[in-house]
Amino acid sequence: MSTVLITGGHSGIGLAAVRVLAAKKIDLVLAGRSPDRMGEVADELRAAHGLRVTTLALDVSSLASVRVAAVQLRQLLGSGEVTSLDAIACNAGGRFDGAVSFSPEGYETTFATNCLGHFLLVELLLPYLSENGRVVYTASSTHDPDSLDGRLVGAVVEPDAVALATTGKGGAKALPAGKRYSTSKLCTVMYAYELDRRLRTAGSSISSIAFDPGSVPDTGFLRGMPKPVQWLSASAAMKWVTKRIGAVTSDAQFSGASLAALVADPDYADVSGKYLQANDGTLSAVRSARLSYDEQRAAKLWDDTKHLVGLTADEEPVLLR
Repeated sequence: MSTVLITGGHSGIGLAAVRVLAAKKIDLVLAGRSPDRMGEVADELRAAHGLRVTTLALDVSSLASVRVAAVQLRQLLGSGEVTSLDAIACNAGGRFDGAVSFSPEGYETTFATNCLGHFLLVELLLPYLSENGRVVYTASSTHDPDSLDGRLVGAVVEPDAVALATTGKGGAKALPAGKRYSTSKLCTVMYAYELDRRLRTAGSSISSIAFDPGSVPDTGFLRGMPKPVQWLSASAAMKWVTKRIGAVTSDAQFSGASLAALVADPDYADVSGKYLQANDGTLSAVRSARLSYDEQRAAKLWDDTKHLVGLTADEEPVLLR
Protein backbone atom coordinates (compact mmCIF):
# COMPACT_ATOMS: atom_id res chain seq x y z
CA MET A 1 0.00 0.00 0.00
CA SER A 2 1.39 3.41 -0.98
CA THR A 3 1.35 6.41 1.34
CA VAL A 4 1.42 10.08 0.35
CA LEU A 5 2.21 12.94 2.72
CA ILE A 6 0.58 16.19 1.63
CA THR A 7 0.75 19.61 3.23
CA GLY A 8 -2.47 21.59 3.01
CA GLY A 9 -4.50 18.53 2.05
CA HIS A 10 -7.57 19.66 3.97
CA SER A 11 -8.70 22.47 1.65
CA GLY A 12 -8.68 23.73 -1.93
CA ILE A 13 -6.50 21.92 -4.45
CA GLY A 14 -5.03 19.72 -1.74
CA LEU A 15 -8.44 18.48 -0.64
CA ALA A 16 -9.40 17.70 -4.23
CA ALA A 17 -6.13 15.78 -4.59
CA VAL A 18 -6.54 13.65 -1.46
CA ARG A 19 -10.06 12.68 -2.47
CA VAL A 20 -8.70 11.35 -5.77
CA LEU A 21 -5.83 9.55 -4.02
CA ALA A 22 -8.18 8.04 -1.45
CA ALA A 23 -10.40 6.69 -4.21
CA LYS A 24 -7.29 4.89 -5.51
CA LYS A 25 -6.83 3.29 -2.05
CA ILE A 26 -3.65 5.24 -1.33
CA ASP A 27 -3.01 5.88 2.35
CA LEU A 28 -2.53 9.48 3.38
CA VAL A 29 -0.75 11.66 5.88
CA LEU A 30 -2.47 15.05 6.09
CA ALA A 31 -0.08 17.67 7.42
CA GLY A 32 -1.30 21.14 8.35
CA ARG A 33 -2.13 23.64 11.04
CA SER A 34 -5.91 23.04 11.17
CA PRO A 35 -6.31 19.88 13.28
CA ASP A 36 -10.09 20.06 13.47
CA ARG A 37 -10.51 20.41 9.71
CA MET A 38 -7.89 17.73 9.02
CA GLY A 39 -9.74 15.44 11.40
CA GLU A 40 -12.99 15.99 9.52
CA VAL A 41 -11.33 15.21 6.18
CA ALA A 42 -9.61 12.13 7.63
CA ASP A 43 -12.91 10.80 8.98
CA GLU A 44 -14.57 11.40 5.60
CA LEU A 45 -11.88 9.51 3.68
CA ARG A 46 -11.68 6.62 6.13
CA ALA A 47 -15.46 6.14 6.04
CA ALA A 48 -15.67 6.35 2.26
CA HIS A 49 -12.63 4.25 1.34
CA GLY A 50 -11.51 2.23 4.35
CA LEU A 51 -7.89 3.34 4.27
CA ARG A 52 -5.33 4.72 6.69
CA VAL A 53 -5.41 8.48 7.07
CA THR A 54 -3.02 10.00 9.59
CA THR A 55 -3.04 13.65 10.62
CA LEU A 56 0.13 15.51 11.49
CA ALA A 57 0.26 18.95 13.09
CA LEU A 58 2.50 21.11 10.92
CA ASP A 59 2.88 24.83 10.35
CA VAL A 60 5.22 25.14 7.36
CA SER A 61 6.01 28.76 8.28
CA SER A 62 7.66 27.51 11.48
CA LEU A 63 10.94 25.62 11.22
CA ALA A 64 10.48 24.33 14.77
CA SER A 65 7.09 22.91 13.81
CA VAL A 66 8.59 21.24 10.73
CA ARG A 67 11.26 19.55 12.82
CA VAL A 68 8.72 18.27 15.35
CA ALA A 69 6.47 16.96 12.58
CA ALA A 70 9.39 15.18 10.89
CA VAL A 71 10.30 13.43 14.15
CA GLN A 72 6.68 12.39 14.66
CA LEU A 73 6.43 10.97 11.17
CA ARG A 74 9.65 9.02 11.58
CA GLN A 75 8.22 7.55 14.78
CA LEU A 76 4.99 6.60 12.99
CA LEU A 77 7.01 4.89 10.27
CA GLY A 78 9.05 3.05 12.88
CA SER A 79 5.97 1.80 14.69
CA GLY A 80 4.23 0.71 11.48
CA GLU A 81 1.30 3.06 12.02
CA VAL A 82 2.37 4.66 8.74
CA THR A 83 3.48 1.78 6.52
CA SER A 84 5.63 3.66 4.00
CA LEU A 85 6.40 7.08 2.57
CA ASP A 86 6.10 7.08 -1.21
CA ALA A 87 5.54 10.75 -2.02
CA ILE A 88 5.74 14.18 -0.44
CA ALA A 89 3.41 16.82 -1.89
CA CYS A 90 4.65 20.26 -0.87
CA ASN A 91 1.29 21.87 -1.51
CA ALA A 92 0.55 24.33 1.30
CA GLY A 93 1.31 27.98 0.68
CA GLY A 94 -0.13 31.43 0.47
CA ARG A 95 0.12 35.06 -0.43
CA PHE A 96 0.23 37.47 2.50
CA ASP A 97 -0.98 40.96 1.69
CA GLY A 98 -0.90 43.98 3.93
CA ALA A 99 1.96 44.90 6.21
CA VAL A 100 4.97 42.61 6.05
CA SER A 101 5.00 39.92 8.75
CA PHE A 102 7.52 37.40 9.99
CA SER A 103 7.68 33.74 10.98
CA PRO A 104 8.50 32.50 14.50
CA GLU A 105 12.16 32.37 13.43
CA GLY A 106 12.01 35.96 12.14
CA TYR A 107 11.80 35.29 8.40
CA GLU A 108 9.35 37.02 6.06
CA THR A 109 6.12 35.01 6.14
CA THR A 110 5.68 34.42 2.40
CA PHE A 111 9.18 33.05 1.95
CA ALA A 112 9.04 31.10 5.19
CA THR A 113 5.73 29.47 4.25
CA ASN A 114 6.22 28.85 0.54
CA CYS A 115 9.91 27.99 0.61
CA LEU A 116 11.80 27.47 3.86
CA GLY A 117 9.37 25.10 5.58
CA HIS A 118 9.01 22.78 2.62
CA PHE A 119 12.75 22.83 1.92
CA LEU A 120 13.44 21.67 5.48
CA LEU A 121 10.63 19.10 5.42
CA VAL A 122 12.01 17.46 2.27
CA GLU A 123 15.56 17.45 3.62
CA LEU A 124 14.44 15.76 6.85
CA LEU A 125 12.20 13.15 5.21
CA LEU A 126 14.11 12.34 2.02
CA PRO A 127 15.97 9.40 3.62
CA TYR A 128 12.60 7.82 4.44
CA LEU A 129 11.15 8.06 0.94
CA SER A 130 10.73 4.79 -0.92
CA GLU A 131 13.22 3.89 -3.66
CA ASN A 132 11.04 5.31 -6.44
CA GLY A 133 9.42 8.00 -4.34
CA ARG A 134 8.35 11.41 -5.58
CA VAL A 135 8.57 14.97 -4.31
CA VAL A 136 6.08 17.35 -5.92
CA TYR A 137 6.31 21.10 -5.35
CA THR A 138 3.25 23.24 -6.00
CA ALA A 139 4.50 26.30 -7.87
CA SER A 140 2.66 28.99 -9.87
CA SER A 141 2.75 30.50 -13.35
CA THR A 142 3.28 33.85 -11.60
CA HIS A 143 6.95 32.86 -11.24
CA ASP A 144 7.55 33.73 -14.91
CA PRO A 145 7.93 37.49 -15.54
CA ASP A 146 7.45 36.92 -19.27
CA SER A 147 3.97 35.48 -18.71
CA LEU A 148 0.74 37.39 -18.27
CA ASP A 149 0.33 35.87 -14.82
CA GLY A 150 3.77 37.08 -13.78
CA ARG A 151 3.12 40.59 -15.01
CA LEU A 152 -0.28 40.78 -13.29
CA VAL A 153 0.94 39.67 -9.87
CA GLY A 154 4.31 41.40 -9.84
CA ALA A 155 7.49 40.58 -11.72
CA VAL A 156 10.00 38.50 -9.78
CA VAL A 157 13.17 39.87 -8.27
CA GLU A 158 16.51 38.10 -7.85
CA PRO A 159 15.97 34.68 -6.17
CA ASP A 160 18.26 35.58 -3.27
CA ALA A 161 17.20 33.54 -0.24
CA VAL A 162 18.76 35.83 2.35
CA ALA A 163 17.28 39.00 0.85
CA LEU A 164 13.84 37.40 0.49
CA ALA A 165 13.87 36.03 4.04
CA THR A 166 14.80 39.40 5.53
CA THR A 167 12.86 41.87 3.36
CA GLY A 168 11.23 44.50 5.57
CA LYS A 169 13.36 43.69 8.61
CA GLY A 170 14.32 46.50 10.92
CA GLY A 171 11.84 48.91 9.38
CA ALA A 172 13.41 48.69 5.92
CA LYS A 173 11.10 48.93 2.93
CA ALA A 174 9.69 45.50 2.09
CA LEU A 175 9.07 44.09 -1.36
CA PRO A 176 5.42 44.38 -2.46
CA ALA A 177 3.27 41.35 -1.62
CA GLY A 178 2.90 40.33 -5.27
CA LYS A 179 6.65 40.28 -5.84
CA ARG A 180 7.20 38.38 -2.60
CA TYR A 181 4.73 35.76 -3.78
CA SER A 182 5.90 35.41 -7.39
CA THR A 183 9.56 35.25 -6.39
CA SER A 184 8.83 32.62 -3.75
CA LYS A 185 7.27 30.52 -6.50
CA LEU A 186 10.30 31.04 -8.74
CA CYS A 187 12.40 29.72 -5.87
CA THR A 188 10.03 26.75 -5.54
CA VAL A 189 10.62 25.78 -9.19
CA MET A 190 14.37 26.19 -8.73
CA TYR A 191 14.33 23.96 -5.62
CA ALA A 192 12.54 21.26 -7.63
CA TYR A 193 15.11 21.42 -10.42
CA GLU A 194 18.10 21.57 -8.10
CA LEU A 195 16.82 18.61 -6.09
CA ASP A 196 16.44 16.66 -9.34
CA ARG A 197 20.03 17.46 -10.35
CA ARG A 198 21.37 16.37 -6.96
CA LEU A 199 19.32 13.19 -6.97
CA ARG A 200 20.54 12.27 -10.45
CA THR A 201 24.15 12.94 -9.44
CA ALA A 202 23.66 10.62 -6.47
CA GLY A 203 22.19 7.89 -8.68
CA SER A 204 18.82 8.07 -6.91
CA SER A 205 15.55 7.03 -8.57
CA ILE A 206 13.49 9.51 -6.51
CA SER A 207 11.65 12.08 -8.65
CA SER A 208 11.43 15.83 -8.08
CA ILE A 209 8.63 17.59 -9.95
CA ALA A 210 7.40 21.20 -10.18
CA PHE A 211 3.61 21.57 -10.54
CA ASP A 212 1.70 24.66 -11.64
CA PRO A 213 -1.98 24.26 -10.72
CA GLY A 214 -2.98 27.35 -12.72
CA SER A 215 -5.04 30.23 -11.40
CA VAL A 216 -7.74 28.73 -9.20
CA PRO A 217 -9.67 31.64 -7.65
CA ASP A 218 -12.20 29.38 -5.92
CA THR A 219 -9.54 28.25 -3.41
CA GLY A 220 -8.25 30.09 -0.34
CA PHE A 221 -5.49 31.87 -2.29
CA LEU A 222 -7.39 35.20 -2.27
CA ARG A 223 -8.62 35.04 1.31
CA GLY A 224 -6.42 37.97 2.29
CA MET A 225 -7.84 40.20 -0.44
CA PRO A 226 -10.83 42.56 0.00
CA LYS A 227 -14.22 40.85 -0.31
CA PRO A 228 -15.15 42.60 -3.59
CA VAL A 229 -11.87 41.42 -5.14
CA GLN A 230 -12.53 37.86 -3.96
CA TRP A 231 -16.02 37.92 -5.45
CA LEU A 232 -14.90 39.40 -8.76
CA SER A 233 -11.97 36.99 -9.14
CA ALA A 234 -14.23 33.97 -8.63
CA SER A 235 -16.99 35.20 -10.95
CA ALA A 236 -17.74 33.46 -14.24
CA ALA A 237 -17.16 36.70 -16.12
CA MET A 238 -13.65 37.14 -14.69
CA LYS A 239 -12.78 33.51 -15.41
CA TRP A 240 -13.82 34.02 -19.02
CA VAL A 241 -11.79 37.22 -19.30
CA THR A 242 -8.62 35.75 -17.77
CA LYS A 243 -8.83 32.75 -20.09
CA ARG A 244 -9.33 34.98 -23.14
CA ILE A 245 -6.33 37.20 -22.35
CA GLY A 246 -4.00 34.25 -21.96
CA ALA A 247 -3.78 33.63 -18.22
CA VAL A 248 -3.20 30.08 -17.01
CA THR A 249 -6.58 28.99 -15.65
CA SER A 250 -7.94 25.90 -13.97
CA ASP A 251 -10.34 24.79 -11.25
CA ALA A 252 -9.79 23.03 -7.94
CA GLN A 253 -11.10 19.67 -9.14
CA PHE A 254 -8.87 19.41 -12.22
CA SER A 255 -5.80 20.83 -10.51
CA GLY A 256 -6.34 18.52 -7.54
CA ALA A 257 -6.66 15.51 -9.84
CA SER A 258 -3.50 16.65 -11.64
CA LEU A 259 -1.58 16.88 -8.37
CA ALA A 260 -2.82 13.41 -7.42
CA ALA A 261 -1.63 12.05 -10.77
CA LEU A 262 1.84 13.54 -10.36
CA VAL A 263 2.36 12.00 -6.94
CA ALA A 264 0.98 8.55 -7.71
CA ASP A 265 0.20 7.66 -11.33
CA PRO A 266 2.65 5.43 -13.27
CA ASP A 267 2.23 7.72 -16.29
CA TYR A 268 4.27 10.37 -14.46
CA ALA A 269 7.12 8.16 -13.27
CA ASP A 270 9.59 9.77 -15.68
CA VAL A 271 8.96 13.51 -15.35
CA SER A 272 11.56 14.34 -12.73
CA GLY A 273 13.11 17.75 -13.28
CA LYS A 274 10.16 19.00 -15.32
CA TYR A 275 7.49 21.66 -14.88
CA LEU A 276 3.94 20.32 -15.31
CA GLN A 277 1.12 22.81 -15.78
CA ALA A 278 -2.65 22.45 -15.42
CA ASN A 279 -4.25 24.81 -17.92
CA ASP A 280 -7.82 24.77 -19.21
CA GLY A 281 -8.36 21.07 -18.55
CA THR A 282 -4.96 19.85 -19.78
CA LEU A 283 -1.93 18.75 -17.77
CA SER A 284 1.27 19.00 -19.77
CA ALA A 285 5.00 19.61 -19.45
CA VAL A 286 5.90 23.17 -20.44
CA ARG A 287 8.89 25.47 -20.14
CA SER A 288 9.19 27.45 -16.94
CA ALA A 289 10.75 30.91 -16.63
CA ARG A 290 14.16 31.36 -18.25
CA LEU A 291 15.71 32.28 -14.92
CA SER A 292 14.51 29.02 -13.35
CA TYR A 293 17.08 27.06 -15.41
CA ASP A 294 20.06 29.03 -14.09
CA GLU A 295 22.03 26.30 -12.32
CA GLN A 296 24.50 28.65 -10.65
CA ARG A 297 21.71 30.69 -9.09
CA ALA A 298 19.89 27.52 -8.05
CA ALA A 299 22.95 26.11 -6.31
CA LYS A 300 23.42 29.36 -4.38
CA LEU A 301 19.71 29.46 -3.49
CA TRP A 302 19.98 25.90 -2.18
CA ASP A 303 23.10 26.52 -0.11
CA ASP A 304 21.81 29.81 1.32
CA THR A 305 18.52 28.13 2.24
CA LYS A 306 20.39 25.36 4.07
CA HIS A 307 21.98 28.03 6.26
CA LEU A 308 18.70 29.88 6.84
CA VAL A 309 16.90 26.74 8.05
CA GLY A 310 19.87 25.77 10.21
CA LEU A 311 20.32 22.37 8.58
CA THR A 312 22.89 20.40 10.54
CA ALA A 313 25.28 17.80 9.17
CA ASP A 314 23.24 15.08 10.87
CA GLU A 315 20.01 16.34 9.29
CA GLU A 316 21.28 16.63 5.72
CA PRO A 317 20.56 13.50 3.67
CA VAL A 318 23.73 11.62 2.77
CA LEU A 319 22.81 11.40 -0.91
CA LEU A 320 22.57 15.21 -1.19
CA ARG A 321 25.90 16.08 0.40
